[in-house]
Amino acid sequence: MALRWMIYGAYGYSGELIARQAKQRGYSPVLAGRNADKLESLAEQLKLTFRDFSLQDVDQVKQELADVDLVVNCAGPFSQTAASLMHACIDSNTHYLDITGEIDVFEYAHQLAERAEQAGVVICPGVGFDVIPTDCVAARLNAQMPDATYLALGFDSGSRMSRGTAKTSVERLGQGGAARINGAIESVPLAWKSREIDFGHGAKMAMTIPWGDVSTAYYTTEIPNIEVFIPASPRLIKRLKRLNLVRFIFNWQWIQRKLKTKIDAKSAGPDAKERDNNPTYVWGEVSNAKGDTRQMRVKVKNGYSVTAEGAVELAIYTLEHSPKGGFYTPSRLYGAKLLDNYMID
Repeated sequence: MALRWMIYGAYGYSGELIARQAKQRGYSPVLAGRNADKLESLAEQLKLTFRDFSLQDVDQVKQELADVDLVVNCAGPFSQTAASLMHACIDSNTHYLDITGEIDVFEYAHQLAERAEQAGVVICPGVGFDVIPTDCVAARLNAQMPDATYLALGFDSGSRMSRGTAKTSVERLGQGGAARINGAIESVPLAWKSREIDFGHGAKMAMTIPWGDVSTAYYTTEIPNIEVFIPASPRLIKRLKRLNLVRFIFNWQWIQRKLKTKIDAKSAGPDAKERDNNPTYVWGEVSNAKGDTRQMRVKVKNGYSVTAEGAVELAIYTLEHSPKGGFYTPSRLYGAKLLDNYMID
């Protein structure tokens, strides 16, 4: 019997990109999600089958996964979907991948490592832009400096966020920043650190952000101190530092609803032309206790293009190679050579 896989949340911005990429490569995943009308419309366009179901009832989810070998979860915020779907996948012997960038989801997935290993199920969150390129850069830098004690990663792109990514950022705002310090993930202020970085096309001021690699890069490299940076103007950095005094208000539900309503009024995400015209520059730096330092810079496709292609690539790789069950990061699952698929001149 042919291996069967499913894209859950297929009608979202990234989910649809992944579904179209899968079809373009000749694969026929089952499209799934809560909204039957949206699923039917996309399924008709792509000539694929679909199933509509929510994730509220774990027993029902397990029934829907009974004949499915792998799920790619694209339904964010993943704080609301990942846990129940991971448990259902483990119970139904279905491999689980997702495209999250949420630190808490990565950490939760890692907690399920032993259960996943016993069930022979692969759990690999972050099979998109967050975190494929940065994870592979981290792995390659670690290979060059195995005694590294500090890792900094960063990226620069002119591409707009999708609605889902923007909503996830809003949810995180009230919690502040995050960094890994002496092996543990610690809460830090917004714009905690700033420095000038050349990501690959000129030096820019940059600031720390609570990006997924704060979690995943540790499991890839075991480097105990990890920070992630993006470009930010000095004005924005100052504004965010001042915002630390009142950032708790972003945890208020009515503030969250107001910000998310504004996000919903915008386009779903960058169109094909914008993706093609906005590559991503990825940078990494390691240092050891002696003060030795190494850096790496790569130019890769637009982040959403990496997500579409990477999710399909890792889904098919997992299905064809049947890795040992357990928790994986993208580079641990496929190897750091995965980065080569997305690098451009």
